[in-house]
Amino acid sequence: MSTTILVATGALLAACDEAAVANFSTREAGFAVNEGAYGAAVDHNSAVQAGLKQVVIDLSAKFSREVPNTVTFEFNSARLDEAARAALRHQANWIRQFPEVRFRVYGHTDLVGSEGYNERLGRRRAQAVVDYLASQGVSPARLEAMVSFGKTEPVIATEGPERRNRRAVTDVAGFIGPSDQPLDGRYASLVYRTYIAGQVISEFDREEQK
Repeated sequence: MSTTILVATGALLAACDEAAVANFSTREAGFAVNEGAYGAAVDHNSAVQAGLKQVVIDLSAKFSREVPNTVTFEFNSARLDEAARAALRHQANWIRQFPEVRFRVYGHTDLVGSEGYNERLGRRRAQAVVDYLASQGVSPARLEAMVSFGKTEPVIATEGPERRNRRAVTDVAGFIGPSDQPLDGRYASLVYRTYIAGQVISEFDREEQK
């Protein structure tokens, strides 16, 4: 099994290095790299970093494909209804299977009301999601500070009330750990679970299969 993981890791790094460096922010997701090292250590860390960036991109796509990553809200409300709580239980089950990974929650509103009010409302919605995920066994340390887009990024461009705009979106943000913590072992394990082990079997999957 360890040989398979190392082979897969090497192949991933070779394939993803150039594209990942070109298309992903160096610091935003909090990747681990020791900038004080030189020579081979720096080269190795840079390769791991590039591979990890691609893992974030692929994990984000995997997350949104395998579980509902968005919940919606009633007008002028940050209360989670039963449909939202069910979706978040699926999210929590998925998230618990990737303990190395951090997540962000983005709050949104529709276009009714002032910009300031909607920014606060969007943040309350994001906080409601974080609180519920924490109640389902996800460590709060793995959930990023909430970012509220308020009413600036609607799904549906309408000035009226629109439920699809009143939403909170959960997404992969990066990896946990201090900046000088080596990720090699955890990275190999993550690569295996992301690319080799196949689709995460969640409660959502099991319900769909019934």
